[in-house]
Amino acid sequence: MWEELLLEAGLNEREVRSILILGSRPKMKASELAKELNTTRLDAYNSLSRLQEMGIVTATADRPMLFSSLRVNEAMEHIIQSRKQQLDRLVGGFEDLSQGITETDASYEKQRRDLDDPRFAVLKERTHIYNRLQKMANESEERLILLLGQFGILHLCRNPDALEAVNTAAVRGVVVQIITHLDGRTLRFFEKLDTSIEVRHSDELDSLGFVQDQSEVIQYLNIEDNPVGRGKEDAALIIESSPFSQAHLHLIDAIWEAAVPLETARARFTENQINDPLRLTIGEGSFLKNVSVALGFDGELPNEDTPFDPDAFFAAGKEVNEARKRLTEGKLSNLKVLGIDLGRMLRQIGNRVGREIAFSLRSIDNDIEFLDEMMDWWEHAGLGMLQYDVDPQFHVIVGLNHPPVSDPDALPMWEMDDGIIEGALSTRFTKDANIVIQRTEGEGTPDNLWHYLIHRHELKAIELVD
Repeated sequence: MWEELLLEAGLNEREVRSILILGSRPKMKASELAKELNTTRLDAYNSLSRLQEMGIVTATADRPMLFSSLRVNEAMEHIIQSRKQQLDRLVGGFEDLSQGITETDASYEKQRRDLDDPRFAVLKERTHIYNRLQKMANESEERLILLLGQFGILHLCRNPDALEAVNTAAVRGVVVQIITHLDGRTLRFFEKLDTSIEVRHSDELDSLGFVQDQSEVIQYLNIEDNPVGRGKEDAALIIESSPFSQAHLHLIDAIWEAAVPLETARARFTENQINDPLRLTIGEGSFLKNVSVALGFDGELPNEDTPFDPDAFFAAGKEVNEARKRLTEGKLSNLKVLGIDLGRMLRQIGNRVGREIAFSLRSIDNDIEFLDEMMDWWEHAGLGMLQYDVDPQFHVIVGLNHPPVSDPDALPMWEMDDGIIEGALSTRFTKDANIVIQRTEGEGTPDNLWHYLIHRHELKAIELVD
Protein backbone atom coordinates (compact mmCIF):
# COMPACT_ATOMS: atom_id res chain seq x y z
CA MET A 1 0.00 0.00 0.00
CA TRP A 2 2.85 2.40 0.82
CA GLU A 3 4.39 1.58 -2.53
CA GLU A 4 1.19 2.58 -4.34
CA LEU A 5 0.99 5.87 -2.46
CA LEU A 6 4.59 6.75 -3.27
CA LEU A 7 4.04 5.87 -6.92
CA GLU A 8 0.93 8.05 -6.89
CA ALA A 9 3.09 10.86 -5.49
CA GLY A 10 5.21 10.79 -8.65
CA LEU A 11 8.15 8.60 -7.66
CA ASN A 12 9.26 5.83 -9.97
CA GLU A 13 9.51 2.21 -8.91
CA ARG A 14 13.27 2.29 -8.34
CA GLU A 15 12.99 5.35 -6.09
CA VAL A 16 10.22 3.73 -4.06
CA ARG A 17 12.26 0.58 -3.54
CA SER A 18 15.26 2.68 -2.53
CA ILE A 19 13.21 4.34 0.22
CA LEU A 20 11.95 0.99 1.48
CA ILE A 21 15.44 -0.51 1.56
CA LEU A 22 17.30 2.46 3.04
CA GLY A 23 14.52 3.17 5.53
CA SER A 24 14.96 -0.26 7.07
CA ARG A 25 18.74 -0.57 6.54
CA PRO A 26 20.43 2.84 6.83
CA LYS A 27 24.04 3.71 5.98
CA MET A 28 24.27 1.64 2.82
CA LYS A 29 26.76 2.14 0.00
CA ALA A 30 25.46 2.93 -3.49
CA SER A 31 26.95 -0.30 -4.81
CA GLU A 32 25.11 -2.29 -2.14
CA LEU A 33 21.85 -0.53 -2.96
CA ALA A 34 22.38 -1.18 -6.68
CA LYS A 35 22.77 -4.88 -5.91
CA GLU A 36 19.54 -4.89 -3.89
CA LEU A 37 17.73 -3.07 -6.69
CA ASN A 38 19.20 -5.40 -9.30
CA THR A 39 20.35 -2.42 -11.33
CA THR A 40 23.54 -0.56 -12.23
CA ARG A 41 25.43 1.70 -9.84
CA LEU A 42 24.72 4.67 -12.16
CA ASP A 43 20.96 4.09 -11.97
CA ALA A 44 21.20 3.78 -8.20
CA TYR A 45 23.12 7.08 -7.99
CA ASN A 46 20.50 8.79 -10.18
CA SER A 47 17.70 7.64 -7.87
CA LEU A 48 19.65 8.66 -4.77
CA SER A 49 20.40 12.07 -6.26
CA ARG A 50 16.72 12.83 -6.90
CA LEU A 51 15.69 11.60 -3.46
CA GLN A 52 18.40 13.80 -1.90
CA GLU A 53 17.03 16.81 -3.78
CA MET A 54 13.60 16.03 -2.32
CA GLY A 55 15.06 15.86 1.19
CA ILE A 56 14.18 12.19 1.71
CA VAL A 57 17.66 10.64 1.49
CA THR A 58 20.80 11.84 3.30
CA ALA A 59 24.45 10.87 2.80
CA THR A 60 27.51 10.84 5.06
CA ALA A 61 30.77 12.57 4.19
CA ASP A 62 32.63 9.27 4.31
CA ARG A 63 34.40 7.67 1.39
CA PRO A 64 32.51 5.87 0.03
CA MET A 65 29.37 7.76 0.97
CA LEU A 66 26.77 5.95 3.05
CA PHE A 67 23.11 6.65 2.30
CA SER A 68 20.12 6.62 4.63
CA SER A 69 16.44 7.43 4.12
CA LEU A 70 13.42 8.56 6.06
CA ARG A 71 11.11 5.72 6.97
CA VAL A 72 8.39 5.14 4.43
CA ASN A 73 5.68 6.88 6.49
CA GLU A 74 7.99 9.82 7.19
CA ALA A 75 8.88 10.05 3.50
CA MET A 76 5.20 10.16 2.56
CA GLU A 77 4.48 12.85 5.14
CA HIS A 78 7.48 14.86 3.89
CA ILE A 79 6.20 14.71 0.30
CA ILE A 80 2.71 15.78 1.37
CA GLN A 81 4.03 18.78 3.28
CA SER A 82 6.23 19.80 0.35
CA ARG A 83 3.32 19.57 -2.07
CA LYS A 84 1.08 21.57 0.27
CA GLN A 85 3.64 24.36 0.43
CA GLN A 86 4.02 24.30 -3.34
CA LEU A 87 0.25 24.42 -3.79
CA ASP A 88 -0.07 27.32 -1.35
CA ARG A 89 2.50 29.27 -3.35
CA LEU A 90 0.63 28.52 -6.59
CA VAL A 91 -2.72 29.58 -5.11
CA GLY A 92 -1.25 32.79 -3.73
CA GLY A 93 0.41 33.67 -7.02
CA PHE A 94 -2.74 32.88 -8.99
CA GLU A 95 -4.90 35.06 -6.75
CA ASP A 96 -2.49 37.97 -7.13
CA LEU A 97 -2.47 37.66 -10.92
CA SER A 98 -6.23 37.06 -11.20
CA GLN A 99 -7.11 40.41 -9.67
CA GLY A 100 -6.38 42.18 -12.94
CA ILE A 101 -8.36 39.84 -15.20
CA THR A 102 -11.53 41.37 -16.65
CA GLU A 103 -14.68 39.56 -17.68
CA THR A 104 -13.70 40.05 -21.31
CA ASP A 105 -10.39 38.32 -20.71
CA ALA A 106 -12.11 35.45 -18.90
CA SER A 107 -14.44 34.79 -21.85
CA TYR A 108 -11.56 34.62 -24.32
CA GLU A 109 -11.19 30.86 -23.96
CA LYS A 110 -14.87 30.29 -24.75
CA GLN A 111 -14.65 32.54 -27.81
CA ARG A 112 -11.56 30.70 -29.01
CA ARG A 113 -13.34 27.36 -28.63
CA ASP A 114 -16.28 28.64 -30.66
CA LEU A 115 -14.06 29.87 -33.48
CA ASP A 116 -11.37 27.20 -33.58
CA ASP A 117 -11.37 24.14 -35.80
CA PRO A 118 -11.96 20.72 -34.20
CA ARG A 119 -9.21 19.76 -31.76
CA PHE A 120 -8.09 16.64 -29.99
CA ALA A 121 -5.63 15.61 -27.29
CA VAL A 122 -4.62 12.48 -25.41
CA LEU A 123 -5.19 12.21 -21.67
CA LYS A 124 -3.14 9.75 -19.65
CA GLU A 125 -3.87 8.29 -16.21
CA ARG A 126 -7.33 7.85 -14.76
CA THR A 127 -6.97 10.80 -12.40
CA HIS A 128 -6.54 13.25 -15.28
CA ILE A 129 -9.35 11.65 -17.29
CA TYR A 130 -11.83 12.00 -14.44
CA ASN A 131 -10.65 15.52 -13.72
CA ARG A 132 -11.68 16.29 -17.29
CA LEU A 133 -15.03 14.57 -16.72
CA GLN A 134 -15.52 16.82 -13.69
CA LYS A 135 -14.90 19.85 -15.90
CA MET A 136 -17.32 18.54 -18.53
CA ALA A 137 -20.01 18.01 -15.90
CA ASN A 138 -19.52 21.51 -14.52
CA GLU A 139 -19.79 23.06 -17.99
CA SER A 140 -22.59 20.88 -19.38
CA GLU A 141 -25.80 22.72 -20.19
CA GLU A 142 -28.18 20.20 -21.74
CA ARG A 143 -26.89 16.64 -21.80
CA LEU A 144 -24.11 14.53 -20.30
CA ILE A 145 -23.66 10.87 -21.25
CA LEU A 146 -21.37 8.43 -19.46
CA LEU A 147 -20.43 5.09 -21.02
CA LEU A 148 -19.07 3.20 -18.03
CA GLY A 149 -18.58 -0.34 -19.31
CA GLN A 150 -18.28 -3.01 -16.63
CA PHE A 151 -16.28 -1.25 -13.91
CA GLY A 152 -16.54 2.45 -14.81
CA ILE A 153 -19.03 3.09 -11.99
CA LEU A 154 -16.36 1.93 -9.53
CA HIS A 155 -13.84 4.36 -10.98
CA LEU A 156 -16.39 7.19 -10.89
CA CYS A 157 -17.23 6.57 -7.24
CA ARG A 158 -13.53 6.43 -6.35
CA ASN A 159 -13.24 9.98 -7.70
CA PRO A 160 -15.58 11.89 -5.35
CA ASP A 161 -15.07 15.26 -7.06
CA ALA A 162 -16.14 13.90 -10.45
CA LEU A 163 -19.06 12.03 -8.88
CA GLU A 164 -20.25 15.17 -7.11
CA ALA A 165 -19.97 17.19 -10.33
CA VAL A 166 -22.06 14.62 -12.24
CA ASN A 167 -24.73 14.53 -9.52
CA THR A 168 -24.77 18.32 -9.31
CA ALA A 169 -25.24 18.59 -13.08
CA ALA A 170 -28.25 16.29 -12.84
CA VAL A 171 -29.73 18.34 -9.98
CA ARG A 172 -29.47 21.60 -11.92
CA GLY A 173 -31.43 20.10 -14.83
CA VAL A 174 -28.84 18.57 -17.14
CA VAL A 175 -30.04 15.28 -18.65
CA VAL A 176 -27.50 12.75 -17.39
CA GLN A 177 -27.61 9.27 -18.93
CA ILE A 178 -25.40 6.31 -18.09
CA ILE A 179 -24.97 3.15 -20.16
CA THR A 180 -23.20 0.37 -18.32
CA HIS A 181 -22.51 -3.34 -18.48
CA LEU A 182 -23.80 -4.48 -15.11
CA ASP A 183 -21.65 -6.56 -12.81
CA GLY A 184 -22.99 -7.97 -9.56
CA ARG A 185 -19.94 -6.71 -7.67
CA THR A 186 -20.59 -3.06 -8.54
CA LEU A 187 -24.38 -2.85 -8.14
CA ARG A 188 -24.19 -1.02 -4.82
CA PHE A 189 -22.19 1.85 -6.31
CA PHE A 190 -25.13 2.95 -8.47
CA GLU A 191 -26.91 3.97 -5.27
CA LYS A 192 -24.47 6.89 -5.01
CA LEU A 193 -25.92 8.47 -8.15
CA ASP A 194 -28.61 11.13 -7.99
CA THR A 195 -32.09 9.67 -8.47
CA SER A 196 -32.68 11.83 -11.56
CA ILE A 197 -29.85 10.08 -13.43
CA GLU A 198 -31.16 7.37 -15.75
CA VAL A 199 -29.05 4.22 -15.97
CA ARG A 200 -29.41 1.45 -18.53
CA HIS A 201 -27.64 -1.85 -19.09
CA SER A 202 -26.35 -3.08 -22.44
CA ASP A 203 -24.74 -6.45 -23.16
CA GLU A 204 -23.31 -5.14 -26.43
CA LEU A 205 -21.50 -2.07 -25.11
CA ASP A 206 -18.39 -2.48 -23.00
CA SER A 207 -16.42 0.63 -23.97
CA LEU A 208 -15.81 3.67 -21.77
CA GLY A 209 -16.25 7.32 -22.65
CA PHE A 210 -18.14 10.55 -21.99
CA VAL A 211 -20.08 13.01 -24.14
CA GLN A 212 -20.93 16.58 -23.15
CA ASP A 213 -23.76 18.34 -24.99
CA GLN A 214 -22.81 18.43 -28.67
CA SER A 215 -19.32 19.74 -28.19
CA GLU A 216 -16.93 17.32 -26.52
CA VAL A 217 -16.25 13.57 -26.50
CA ILE A 218 -13.85 11.48 -24.43
CA GLN A 219 -13.15 8.00 -25.79
CA TYR A 220 -10.96 5.55 -23.88
CA LEU A 221 -8.01 4.14 -25.81
CA ASN A 222 -6.61 1.90 -23.10
CA ILE A 223 -7.70 0.83 -19.64
CA GLU A 224 -5.77 -0.96 -16.94
CA ASP A 225 -6.55 -4.68 -16.70
CA ASN A 226 -6.95 -4.54 -12.92
CA PRO A 227 -10.37 -2.93 -12.30
CA VAL A 228 -9.38 -1.86 -8.78
CA GLY A 229 -6.01 -0.47 -9.82
CA ARG A 230 -5.13 3.22 -9.89
CA GLY A 231 -5.40 3.53 -13.65
CA LYS A 232 -1.81 4.56 -14.33
CA GLU A 233 -2.04 2.88 -17.74
CA ASP A 234 -5.40 4.41 -18.67
CA ALA A 235 -5.42 6.61 -21.75
CA ALA A 236 -8.23 8.45 -23.50
CA LEU A 237 -8.71 10.62 -26.56
CA ILE A 238 -10.54 13.91 -26.04
CA ILE A 239 -12.17 15.37 -29.14
CA GLU A 240 -13.64 18.87 -29.25
CA SER A 241 -15.78 18.82 -32.38
CA SER A 242 -19.48 19.49 -32.76
CA PRO A 243 -19.96 17.28 -35.88
CA PHE A 244 -18.10 14.39 -34.26
CA SER A 245 -20.09 14.79 -31.03
CA GLN A 246 -23.38 14.76 -32.93
CA ALA A 247 -22.41 11.61 -34.84
CA HIS A 248 -21.38 9.97 -31.57
CA LEU A 249 -24.71 10.92 -30.01
CA HIS A 250 -26.64 9.29 -32.86
CA LEU A 251 -24.80 6.03 -32.22
CA ILE A 252 -25.36 6.27 -28.46
CA ASP A 253 -29.07 7.01 -28.94
CA ALA A 254 -29.46 3.81 -30.96
CA ILE A 255 -27.74 1.81 -28.21
CA TRP A 256 -29.80 3.59 -25.55
CA GLU A 257 -33.08 2.54 -27.15
CA ALA A 258 -32.04 -1.12 -27.10
CA ALA A 259 -30.58 -0.98 -23.57
CA VAL A 260 -32.43 -2.19 -20.47
CA PRO A 261 -33.35 0.00 -17.47
CA LEU A 262 -31.21 -0.58 -14.39
CA GLU A 263 -34.03 -1.86 -12.19
CA THR A 264 -34.97 -4.48 -14.78
CA ALA A 265 -31.39 -5.60 -15.38
CA ARG A 266 -30.68 -5.69 -11.63
CA ALA A 267 -32.85 -8.84 -11.38
CA ARG A 268 -30.02 -10.78 -13.02
CA PHE A 269 -28.11 -10.56 -9.77
CA THR A 270 -30.85 -10.13 -7.16
CA GLU A 271 -33.20 -12.81 -8.53
CA ASN A 272 -30.76 -14.76 -10.74
CA GLN A 273 -32.98 -14.33 -13.78
CA ILE A 274 -33.15 -12.21 -16.92
CA ASN A 275 -36.16 -9.88 -16.93
CA ASP A 276 -35.12 -7.84 -19.97
CA PRO A 277 -37.90 -7.10 -22.50
CA LEU A 278 -37.96 -9.62 -25.34
CA ARG A 279 -38.08 -7.98 -28.76
CA LEU A 280 -39.49 -10.24 -31.45
CA THR A 281 -39.23 -10.10 -35.23
CA ILE A 282 -42.61 -11.22 -36.50
CA GLY A 283 -41.71 -11.37 -40.17
CA GLU A 284 -40.12 -9.53 -43.05
CA GLY A 285 -40.97 -8.11 -46.45
CA SER A 286 -43.78 -5.76 -47.43
CA PHE A 287 -46.77 -6.23 -45.16
CA LEU A 288 -48.85 -4.01 -47.46
CA LYS A 289 -48.21 -6.44 -50.28
CA ASN A 290 -48.96 -9.45 -48.07
CA VAL A 291 -52.30 -8.01 -46.94
CA SER A 292 -53.24 -6.97 -50.48
CA VAL A 293 -52.53 -10.44 -51.84
CA ALA A 294 -54.44 -12.06 -48.97
CA LEU A 295 -57.46 -9.88 -49.75
CA GLY A 296 -57.25 -10.64 -53.47
CA PHE A 297 -56.43 -7.03 -54.30
CA ASP A 298 -53.48 -6.36 -56.57
CA GLY A 299 -53.15 -2.79 -55.30
CA GLU A 300 -53.51 -1.28 -58.77
CA LEU A 301 -56.10 1.47 -59.19
CA PRO A 302 -57.44 2.48 -62.65
CA ASN A 303 -55.57 5.32 -64.30
CA GLU A 304 -58.74 6.83 -65.75
CA ASP A 305 -62.14 7.49 -64.28
CA THR A 306 -64.76 4.98 -65.39
CA PRO A 307 -68.53 5.31 -65.26
CA PHE A 308 -69.96 4.20 -61.95
CA ASP A 309 -71.22 0.62 -62.15
CA PRO A 310 -73.14 -0.39 -59.00
CA ASP A 311 -73.04 -4.10 -59.86
CA ALA A 312 -69.27 -4.11 -60.38
CA PHE A 313 -68.78 -2.06 -57.21
CA PHE A 314 -70.72 -4.46 -54.99
CA ALA A 315 -69.17 -7.51 -56.69
CA ALA A 316 -65.65 -6.26 -55.97
CA GLY A 317 -66.58 -5.45 -52.39
CA LYS A 318 -68.07 -8.91 -51.94
CA GLU A 319 -64.87 -10.55 -53.20
CA VAL A 320 -62.76 -8.57 -50.72
CA ASN A 321 -65.20 -9.32 -47.91
CA GLU A 322 -65.08 -13.05 -48.64
CA ALA A 323 -61.28 -12.97 -48.56
CA ARG A 324 -61.43 -11.03 -45.29
CA LYS A 325 -63.77 -13.62 -43.79
CA ARG A 326 -61.43 -16.44 -44.73
CA LEU A 327 -58.62 -14.67 -42.87
CA THR A 328 -60.71 -14.63 -39.69
CA GLU A 329 -61.29 -18.36 -39.65
CA GLY A 330 -58.55 -18.74 -37.04
CA LYS A 331 -56.13 -20.86 -39.04
CA LEU A 332 -52.46 -20.39 -38.24
CA SER A 333 -51.65 -20.64 -41.93
CA ASN A 334 -53.53 -17.34 -42.41
CA LEU A 335 -50.90 -15.61 -40.29
CA LYS A 336 -48.22 -16.88 -42.65
CA VAL A 337 -50.14 -15.36 -45.55
CA LEU A 338 -50.03 -11.99 -43.78
CA GLY A 339 -46.26 -12.28 -43.36
CA ILE A 340 -46.31 -13.26 -39.68
CA ASP A 341 -43.77 -16.02 -39.11
CA LEU A 342 -44.80 -17.88 -35.96
CA GLY A 343 -41.90 -20.29 -36.30
CA ARG A 344 -39.40 -17.45 -36.18
CA MET A 345 -41.16 -15.85 -33.21
CA LEU A 346 -41.23 -19.09 -31.24
CA ARG A 347 -37.56 -19.74 -32.01
CA GLN A 348 -36.71 -16.28 -30.66
CA ILE A 349 -38.65 -17.07 -27.49
CA GLY A 350 -36.75 -20.36 -27.26
CA ASN A 351 -33.44 -18.53 -27.70
CA ARG A 352 -34.34 -16.27 -24.79
CA VAL A 353 -35.25 -19.26 -22.59
CA GLY A 354 -31.93 -20.86 -23.52
CA ARG A 355 -30.07 -17.67 -22.62
CA GLU A 356 -31.74 -17.63 -19.23
CA ILE A 357 -30.87 -21.28 -18.60
CA ALA A 358 -27.23 -20.63 -19.51
CA PHE A 359 -27.25 -17.55 -17.28
CA SER A 360 -28.60 -19.52 -14.33
CA LEU A 361 -25.83 -22.12 -14.85
CA ARG A 362 -23.04 -19.57 -15.35
CA SER A 363 -21.33 -20.57 -12.09
CA ILE A 364 -20.51 -24.00 -13.58
CA ASP A 365 -17.02 -23.80 -15.06
CA ASN A 366 -16.82 -27.27 -16.56
CA ASP A 367 -18.51 -27.41 -19.98
CA ILE A 368 -19.42 -31.10 -19.74
CA GLU A 369 -21.02 -30.52 -16.35
CA PHE A 370 -22.95 -27.64 -17.90
CA LEU A 371 -24.23 -29.93 -20.67
CA ASP A 372 -25.21 -32.58 -18.12
CA GLU A 373 -27.27 -30.01 -16.22
CA MET A 374 -28.81 -28.85 -19.49
CA MET A 375 -29.73 -32.42 -20.42
CA ASP A 376 -31.37 -32.96 -17.01
CA TRP A 377 -33.42 -29.78 -17.42
CA TRP A 378 -34.46 -30.78 -20.93
CA GLU A 379 -35.67 -34.22 -19.89
CA HIS A 380 -37.43 -33.05 -16.71
CA ALA A 381 -39.25 -30.39 -18.76
CA GLY A 382 -40.60 -33.21 -20.93
CA LEU A 383 -39.17 -31.79 -24.14
CA GLY A 384 -37.26 -34.87 -25.23
CA MET A 385 -33.73 -36.18 -24.96
CA LEU A 386 -30.33 -34.57 -25.39
CA GLN A 387 -27.11 -36.46 -25.99
CA TYR A 388 -23.58 -35.53 -26.92
CA ASP A 389 -20.93 -37.39 -28.87
CA VAL A 390 -17.34 -36.76 -29.96
CA ASP A 391 -17.31 -38.70 -33.22
CA PRO A 392 -16.32 -37.29 -35.70
CA GLN A 393 -16.25 -34.08 -33.63
CA PHE A 394 -17.99 -32.85 -30.52
CA HIS A 395 -21.71 -32.33 -31.08
CA VAL A 396 -25.02 -32.24 -29.22
CA ILE A 397 -27.85 -34.44 -30.51
CA VAL A 398 -31.36 -33.01 -30.14
CA GLY A 399 -34.38 -35.27 -29.75
CA LEU A 400 -37.95 -34.01 -29.28
CA ASN A 401 -41.01 -35.63 -27.76
CA HIS A 402 -43.07 -33.48 -30.14
CA PRO A 403 -41.18 -33.42 -33.45
CA PRO A 404 -42.12 -31.23 -36.44
CA VAL A 405 -45.28 -32.01 -38.39
CA SER A 406 -46.27 -30.96 -41.90
CA ASP A 407 -49.66 -29.50 -40.94
CA PRO A 408 -49.50 -25.75 -41.85
CA ASP A 409 -52.10 -25.00 -39.17
CA ALA A 410 -50.16 -26.69 -36.36
CA LEU A 411 -48.44 -24.41 -33.87
CA PRO A 412 -44.69 -24.96 -34.54
CA MET A 413 -43.66 -25.49 -30.93
CA TRP A 414 -40.67 -27.53 -32.11
CA GLU A 415 -39.12 -24.24 -33.22
CA MET A 416 -39.22 -22.99 -29.63
CA ASP A 417 -37.87 -26.28 -28.27
CA ASP A 418 -34.95 -26.28 -30.68
CA GLY A 419 -34.44 -22.56 -30.06
CA ILE A 420 -33.86 -23.29 -26.36
CA ILE A 421 -30.87 -25.48 -27.21
CA GLU A 422 -29.61 -22.97 -29.75
CA GLY A 423 -29.83 -20.09 -27.26
CA ALA A 424 -28.21 -21.99 -24.40
CA LEU A 425 -25.28 -23.27 -26.46
CA SER A 426 -24.69 -19.91 -28.14
CA THR A 427 -24.69 -18.06 -24.82
CA ARG A 428 -22.36 -20.57 -23.22
CA PHE A 429 -19.80 -21.17 -25.93
CA THR A 430 -19.65 -18.22 -28.32
CA LYS A 431 -18.02 -15.90 -25.76
CA ASP A 432 -14.81 -17.21 -27.30
CA ALA A 433 -14.58 -15.65 -30.76
CA ASN A 434 -12.88 -18.78 -32.11
CA ILE A 435 -15.71 -21.12 -31.08
CA VAL A 436 -18.17 -21.89 -33.88
CA ILE A 437 -21.57 -23.56 -33.37
CA GLN A 438 -23.07 -25.15 -36.46
CA ARG A 439 -26.58 -26.64 -36.70
CA THR A 440 -26.95 -29.60 -39.06
CA GLU A 441 -29.68 -32.10 -39.83
CA GLY A 442 -29.66 -35.34 -37.85
CA GLU A 443 -30.99 -38.73 -38.82
CA GLY A 444 -34.57 -37.46 -39.00
CA THR A 445 -35.87 -39.66 -36.18
CA PRO A 446 -37.61 -38.09 -33.15
CA ASP A 447 -34.60 -38.84 -30.94
CA ASN A 448 -32.06 -37.56 -33.50
CA LEU A 449 -33.49 -34.54 -35.32
CA TRP A 450 -30.62 -32.04 -35.30
CA HIS A 451 -26.97 -31.86 -34.37
CA TYR A 452 -25.20 -28.84 -32.91
CA LEU A 453 -21.51 -29.05 -33.77
CA ILE A 454 -19.23 -27.16 -31.38
CA HIS A 455 -15.73 -26.69 -32.70
CA ARG A 456 -12.86 -24.26 -32.58
CA HIS A 457 -12.20 -22.24 -35.70
CA GLU A 458 -8.47 -21.73 -36.15
CA LEU A 459 -7.41 -18.74 -38.21
CA LYS A 460 -4.33 -19.67 -40.18
CA ALA A 461 -2.26 -17.18 -42.09
CA ILE A 462 -2.03 -17.78 -45.82
CA GLU A 463 1.42 -17.42 -47.27
CA LEU A 464 1.39 -15.78 -50.69
CA VAL A 465 4.00 -16.87 -53.19
CA ASP A 466 5.11 -15.27 -56.41
